[in-house]
Amino acid sequence: MSTPVNTLDTEPRDDAPDEDYAFEAVPRSGRRGFWAVGFVMLGFTFFSASMSVGAKLGNGLDLRGFVLATTIGGALLAVYTGALAYIGAKSGLSMDLIAQRAFGVRGSYLPSALISLTQMGWFGVGVAMFALPTAELLGVPAWLVVLVAGGLMTASAYFGIRAIEIVSFVSVPLIALLGTWSMISAAEQGGGLSQVLGTSDGMPLLTGIGLVIGSFVSGGTATPNFTRFAATPRSAVLTTVIAFFVGNTLMFGFGAVGGAFTGRDDIFYVMIAQGLAVPAIVVLGANIWTTNNNALYTSGLGFSNITKAPRRPLVLVAGVLGTVGAIWLYDNFVGWLTFLSAALPPVGAVFIADFLRRPASYEQGARPREGIVVGAVVGIVAGGLVGSFLPVGVGSLVAMLIALVCYLAGERVRHAATPVSAHAGEEVGR
Repeated sequence: MSTPVNTLDTEPRDDAPDEDYAFEAVPRSGRRGFWAVGFVMLGFTFFSASMSVGAKLGNGLDLRGFVLATTIGGALLAVYTGALAYIGAKSGLSMDLIAQRAFGVRGSYLPSALISLTQMGWFGVGVAMFALPTAELLGVPAWLVVLVAGGLMTASAYFGIRAIEIVSFVSVPLIALLGTWSMISAAEQGGGLSQVLGTSDGMPLLTGIGLVIGSFVSGGTATPNFTRFAATPRSAVLTTVIAFFVGNTLMFGFGAVGGAFTGRDDIFYVMIAQGLAVPAIVVLGANIWTTNNNALYTSGLGFSNITKAPRRPLVLVAGVLGTVGAIWLYDNFVGWLTFLSAALPPVGAVFIADFLRRPASYEQGARPREGIVVGAVVGIVAGGLVGSFLPVGVGSLVAMLIALVCYLAGERVRHAATPVSAHAGEEVGR
C-alpha cells in the first residue's frame, strides 16, 4: 500500500472534530441551508469600504449612469463569484484545497499566502475603520475601541462558520433596514434621488463599471470558502449572485447618498448628521464585523494550507496581529494591500479554467496535484503585476485574461512534454 501524499487532504489533524473542514471536502452532513449561506454571503459584501466606491460613483455619474454602472459591473462581478461559488459547492473544497488542484500542492502556497496576508491586513484596516470614528464620537481612546472590537471579531471568527452565521443573521437585517431607512430619509431631504444624483463630474461609464468590479473582485476570490457549505451548487450560485447584486448595490447606494448629503462617504456620518448616533455605531460595527469575520476566517484557512496547522490557533494569531497593527495598517498599509489584492482575481480565473478543463479532479476522493503547476503560478504573478499598474476594474479583467493565457500555455507545454503513457495514468488518477 502506497504512502499518502503529504497534503492537507491526508495530513493528520489534532483539532478533530473539525466543523469547518479546513483539511477536507465538506461532506453532505456538514452542508447548510439556503438562508444560512445566503446571510453569510450578504454579510461578506456589506463592507464600509464599498461605500467609498459608491461616493465616487455618486459624484462622478448621474442617476442613469449610476444605475447602469452598478447593474453592468454587478452582473460581471456576479458571474465571476457565481462561477467560484459553483466550484466550491460542487466540490465541497475551500479556496486553498481548490488551489492544490489548480496550482499543485506546493504551488498552492502562493495563492494561500496572498489571500491570507491581504485578508489579515484588511481585517486590521476594518477594525480601525470602526474604532476611529466610534472613539471620536464617544470621546474614548481609539486603542481601547480597537482592542474591544478586534477581540470580539477575532472570537467569532475563531469559532468558525457557525459563529459567522449567527453574526450575519443579526447584522445583515440591521444594516439593511437602518441603512436603507437612513438613505431614503437623506434622499428625501436632498430632494429625491434624481436631485441628489442629478449632476456628475463627467466620469466615463466604463470607469464606473470598472470601479464596481474592482470593489470586490479580490475578496470575491474567497467565495468557495463559504459556498462549499451550500446544500447544492444551484443554491450556492443563487445566494452569491443575490449577495453581490443586493449587498454591493446597497453599499454603493449608501455611499452615493452619503457623499451627496454630508460630503462624507459613509452611512455612519449620514446617520450622525440625522441625529442617530447609536444606530450609526450599530450599523458601522455590524457592517465591518460581518466582513471582518469572513476575512479572518479566510486568512486562517490559508495559513493552515501553508503550515499544516489547525485553523483556530492561526485565526487567533492573525486576529491578534491585525488588531495590534490596526491603526498602523489603516495609516500606512492600504496601498500595499491593494497591490497584493491585484493578484487575487487571476487566482480565481485559474480556478475556473482548471475546473472546466479537469472536472474529475474536483470530485470526492480525487487527489490534488503534486508539486507546482508552473503556468498557473506564472499566471498570477504576471496577471498581478498587470493588475497593479492598470486602472482598477479594467486592470483586474486584463489580469485575469493574462493569467488564463499563461495557465493554458503552461498546460499545453506540460501536456506536450509528458509521455503518452503518463497521460493515461494521469487520467486514471483523476
